Amino acid sequence: MTVRAVLFDVDFTLAKPGPALGPEGYVAAGVRHGLTLDGSRFAAARDAALDLLVRHPDLDHDDEIWFAFTERIVLGMGGEQPASYACAVDITRGWELHENFELYEDTAPVLHDLRSAGLKIGLLTNSSRDVHAFARHHLLDIDAAIGSFQHGKTKPHESIFRAVLELLEVEPADAVMVGDTLEDDIEGARALGMHAILVDRLGRHPDYSGRLDDLYGLPAALGLPPRAT
Repeated sequence: MTVRAVLFDVDFTLAKPGPALGPEGYVAAGVRHGLTLDGSRFAAARDAALDLLVRHPDLDHDDEIWFAFTERIVLGMGGEQPASYACAVDITRGWELHENFELYEDTAPVLHDLRSAGLKIGLLTNSSRDVHAFARHHLLDIDAAIGSFQHGKTKPHESIFRAVLELLEVEPADAVMVGDTLEDDIEGARALGMHAILVDRLGRHPDYSGRLDDLYGLPAALGLPPRAT
């Protein structure tokens, strides 16, 4: 493939949520709102909430979808209404704070390799955070970034992909999307004529052909020479 730019999803591709957004954070938020939440029920509650998650019919960015999603987790951990909603908003807003995320160990070295190869780098995420500020906070050297809150539409809507490509001044056929979600990242990019590579860190798609377990295999997948040792 001919590659001039690589677009990355952020969450679970380049970075993972820290303790404040996991069971401990939910329990602490519950205390702030007068709720006693059971951290051991977090995983099951989140899986159940994911089963009920429905995107906006027009792929508009809508924070209420995520407030409702998080409230289902809070209720599944033992929370009660009406305090569960305020608690959910509190937790969801935590996804906007850059310090609540940790880069995966392969993120910085692989982005450095891509930059050294002369490739442009863009970030594309379905979130309410300031993606440029996120990149600065985590010292990521990028050329463009767009979040769905800023753009108005969420992946897999083609307009959000086009918006980043226009900033990078790259045609779809010369760009690769790298992400962890089949529908949002992979299918959304390919519908526009981009190449796409699935990074399946959580092992959700073991039968997907060509998947990567982490970013270390990305340069080779792009046809770049191996790192000098």
